[in-house]
Amino acid sequence: MFHKPKFRLTKRLIRRFYAIYSLMREKTSKSVRMELLVTFFICFLLAAVAATTSWNFFRNMNVYTEISYDSGIRDIDSDAERFISRISDEKISIKEKEKIEEIIGTYRQANKILITDLDGKIIYKNKGASETQVDVYSIIKNAMEARESRGNSKERKEYTSFYPITFADSRAYLIYSGIPEGEIIYNHPDDFPMFMAFIVALAIFILAFLFFTRRKMAYIEEISNGLIEISSGNLDFKVAKKGDDQLACLADNINNMSFKLNKKIEEERRAEETKNQLITNVSHDLRTPLTSIMGYLGLIKEKRYENEEQLNEYVNIAFNKSEKLKVLIEDLFEYTKVANKVVNFDRKEVIINELLMQLIEEFVPVFEENDLKLDKDISKEKFTLKLDANKTVRAFENLLMNSVKYSFKPSVVNIRLYKENHKIMISIHNKGKNIPQEELEYLFERFYRVDKSRTGENGGSGLGLAIAKNIVESQNGKIWAECKGEDIYFFVGFNIEEE
Repeated sequence: MFHKPKFRLTKRLIRRFYAIYSLMREKTSKSVRMELLVTFFICFLLAAVAATTSWNFFRNMNVYTEISYDSGIRDIDSDAERFISRISDEKISIKEKEKIEEIIGTYRQANKILITDLDGKIIYKNKGASETQVDVYSIIKNAMEARESRGNSKERKEYTSFYPITFADSRAYLIYSGIPEGEIIYNHPDDFPMFMAFIVALAIFILAFLFFTRRKMAYIEEISNGLIEISSGNLDFKVAKKGDDQLACLADNINNMSFKLNKKIEEERRAEETKNQLITNVSHDLRTPLTSIMGYLGLIKEKRYENEEQLNEYVNIAFNKSEKLKVLIEDLFEYTKVANKVVNFDRKEVIINELLMQLIEEFVPVFEENDLKLDKDISKEKFTLKLDANKTVRAFENLLMNSVKYSFKPSVVNIRLYKENHKIMISIHNKGKNIPQEELEYLFERFYRVDKSRTGENGGSGLGLAIAKNIVESQNGKIWAECKGEDIYFFVGFNIEEE
């Protein structure tokens, strides 16, 4: 129980450290800049450790020893200064022989202590001195030279310290001489270890930086190679996304760019194919009735008919072909205008129930002529939509004519109008030849026919459903087809505009 608070404190510190580590790791994983900063910091630490270690290694490897007497010389000078200070502090007279000799006796007898007057005559000395007269000026000169060479004393020789001394009643000179004590000095070269430490640190920094950035550099090279591959025309090539940083975002953007380029090129290719197909189909569909017209007119021109009845037959056939040619040209013109958005839609509030009922009544004779029955299920609730009435009628006419042409005869065509999920839905259901699922999406393309043989008399212009689709979608509606066995459904949906 005594150690529990300490354990809790340690646990909290570990949690905080882990939280900081997790935050740094998250920031680093999402930023190339942060990753480079952390990498640089780690490399710098490794280089600093390597520099310190290598500096100590090369410094100790090249150590050399020498004997220095600087410390001993300082001791001699210190003794001389203490001697002078004591004489001055105690105000000793030069005549107090016993006192002065007592003080002299407290210093090392191996050293030479001389007290002289101003002329060099020795007044006091210790047992180690034998001189009676000295040359003051020579001693001053030698002492000054020795003092100047201090700090680089490697030779064992006598050193003389010379100071003026002030007694209570007179002045004199103190000459303190002795051989200084030597000490072993371990010297290290200054430049070589520092230079080698710099070289090692630089090498470690570069190697560590190359090691830590090798994956990023390989990824950058992979992205570069991917761009080269894409620029060479392989737009299906994908650059691998690794991580969540800016490089991964760049790879994602490159893939998105190549996808959009590929999609755009594919759309342009399909548009070119559609254009070529349009030209081919228009040429074919215009040429077929035109050839028939020219053929029958040629027979009439050459009077190659047997009687008036046959002449009228040829004229009627040519006229009917001309009518079909006119319808084809009008459909093509209408489709071009609607598809290129050059038609203005005069949208007004229309009761769709009434519009559809009127159109159904107009189509009753057409259905009866083709041995078809109409079964209508129109909601009694009236729905008001903002539509261009004329163009909307054209769209439904095309859908109804499509059911007339492609329904089994005899059969029933069902027309429904109902509300579903804030939408007004119109469905046209007829029985006909099964349409494969993969071909349903192409039904609304221009000149597309499920049965490629149904052209001319039965096939129509091939533009009806394409025109219907453009009219519906231009009014924010949706149109699609479904097929279940022999049951074919066309759905048109319009959003209900809230007031």
